[in-house]
Amino acid sequence: MNIPAPFESSIMKVEPQWIDYNGHLNMAYYNVLFDRCTDEAFALFGLGEDYVKTRNASFYTMEAHVTYLRELMVDAPVRMTFQLLDYDSKRCHTFVQMYHADQGYLAATSEMMFLHVDMGAKKACPFPDDVLPIIKAMHEAHSKLPVPPQVGHVIGIPRKN
Repeated sequence: MNIPAPFESSIMKVEPQWIDYNGHLNMAYYNVLFDRCTDEAFALFGLGEDYVKTRNASFYTMEAHVTYLRELMVDAPVRMTFQLLDYDSKRCHTFVQMYHADQGYLAATSEMMFLHVDMGAKKACPFPDDVLPIIKAMHEAHSKLPVPPQVGHVIGIPRKN
């Protein structure tokens, strides 16, 4: 299986209804775009909407840490890169970087933790035996990438002594 490292999303656009009273992309819609990128990345490896229908299992977001770096305005084209940082039998730790597709600047990042869930029981469950090798292969391909500097950031006000 040829796994892109990192995975790169399709080009998406900032929609007019997502613009807030400050004239830029509202913070909530960065997460919509991050979610769409993650859906594309998982679907590429058979873990998308069809997986939910056939396996009755999915990925739930447990935690997300978004860093906003530069504004995005209406109709701005964006592309994102997806990197699988780590995984275990039930979880995936990922990192997505959002770029202005024309101007190339990094607009935002999102570090996320996903949990594999049995949709019937609404409980965490291990990845099936045939899925774990796909995740392992993605992790091996992505482990060669540098860890972005935003990974592991903690929110707080730095205090001087």
